[in-house]
Amino acid sequence: MTPMTRTSAEIESNATAQPGSSPATGAHHTSNDTANELKRGLSSRHLQMIAIGGAIGTGLFVASGGTISQAGPGGALVAYALVGLMVFLLMQSLGEMSAKIPVAGSFQTFATRFVSPSFGFAIGWNYWFNWAITVAAELVAAGIIMDFWFPGIPGWVWAGIFLLVLTGLNALSAKSFGESEFWLSLIKVSAVVLFLIAGVLMIFGILGNDSPGLSNWENRDEVFHGGWVSIISVFMIAGFSFQGTELVGVAAGEAKNPRREVPKAIRTVFWRIMLFYIGAIFIIGCLIPFTDPSLLASGEADVAVSPFTLVFSRAGIAFAAALMNAVILTAILSAGNSGLYASTRMLYAMAHDGKAPKIFGRTNSRGVPIPALLATAAVGLFGFVSAIVGQGSAYSWLLNMSGLCGFIVWAGIAISHYRFRRGFLAQGNKVSDLPYKASLFPIGPLLAFALLILVIAGQNYEAVLAGRGLEVLSSYIGLPAFIVLWLAHRFITKSKLVPLHEMDITAPDDLELEPAGGTR
Repeated sequence: MTPMTRTSAEIESNATAQPGSSPATGAHHTSNDTANELKRGLSSRHLQMIAIGGAIGTGLFVASGGTISQAGPGGALVAYALVGLMVFLLMQSLGEMSAKIPVAGSFQTFATRFVSPSFGFAIGWNYWFNWAITVAAELVAAGIIMDFWFPGIPGWVWAGIFLLVLTGLNALSAKSFGESEFWLSLIKVSAVVLFLIAGVLMIFGILGNDSPGLSNWENRDEVFHGGWVSIISVFMIAGFSFQGTELVGVAAGEAKNPRREVPKAIRTVFWRIMLFYIGAIFIIGCLIPFTDPSLLASGEADVAVSPFTLVFSRAGIAFAAALMNAVILTAILSAGNSGLYASTRMLYAMAHDGKAPKIFGRTNSRGVPIPALLATAAVGLFGFVSAIVGQGSAYSWLLNMSGLCGFIVWAGIAISHYRFRRGFLAQGNKVSDLPYKASLFPIGPLLAFALLILVIAGQNYEAVLAGRGLEVLSSYIGLPAFIVLWLAHRFITKSKLVPLHEMDITAPDDLELEPAGGTR
């Protein structure tokens, strides 16, 4: 490991004194290090679809049925709306920092500059691990999905093929990743739009045989089945469904015009995602009674009982199961593709910040950090192999740890933004100088942080109340792991909280002179 004791003030002074400083920290560069720079190849449509597609996956297509069964249609709607509010606040926070300082290190860089190097160290490794393990999980799920069409071929074969394909796409260039993610996300978005249209027509009796109308929303006890306890339980599930919306912050580091495109993506994506999630939950609640046993049975292994499949089938759409199987496969591959990209860029940025081995900071002539990509792909390879050969319990622990990591990163975004705005103003700047302004500051990051504490604390409250120790440890293992990383780095490096007046708020050199309107 390289030395990890630089403060943010030293980073800023080094950026001035040493023109060849790290691109990950947004400092100046010379021709000596251009071989190890990322390239800004993501266009507006790439960034828009990455932001939208990141939150549309199996959580919507599959898990939404279970949430309605557990909390009733009204309870599920309330839970997803609350999580949507939390995500909106977090994306405002991320948008303000990413538009000002669009770097691939994103949350890791922000946590390092605005909180402390140790906090950034823990956030960075936490996020890398989160998506590296998620890639492995998606590969396992892809193998299960392919069994629908090719039952005679083992799932590990498909997992291996998809890992090679995704690694190859990411190895070409940032633009090739963006292009593949654009089309994969477009398929998901199109499926949701088709579902919403078909659902509305069915509610009004224009499509399908029997129209239940709004009859499933008439009985209060059924609409809010289980009361607040069920809503809180579903709140946790909904939080997992929205993970991935933060990908736009990582992609900003390779966007062609981040000062203009990041704010645009942040402003529009929330309302689109809320339309998709809230609209879908409402339609499923109208068309499928919450007591329908198929809602609980829904999963990747049986796509025939996905709520989307059931609605399409009742609308008279032929091959509904095959259609949704294909859509869910694209959702899984999209998540794997994005996860591989995000974790690779995070490892690259940490290498440039002295928080990971230097080799991971190297790029090829197309600006792709190949060593970081191969290291992340290797974790994906290990993950699905361990799941297939029978290490199921160990793999489940890794997945549980990974799931909690995403919420910890979100909490890090809220903390970083709160301190960023205070430091920005303390250094004599005005809010109007920001390319994008989070309009609800300081309430936004504080409320988002409070909601995240609720989500993190309530991961598996049922196991806590029942005294199931091993299950509790499995659910919460990610939190002590994060704290150990943070405190160990702080103990070794003696790093301190970054003073507001010493925060490094400089942007990458190619953007520092660019006006907020974004003309490049």
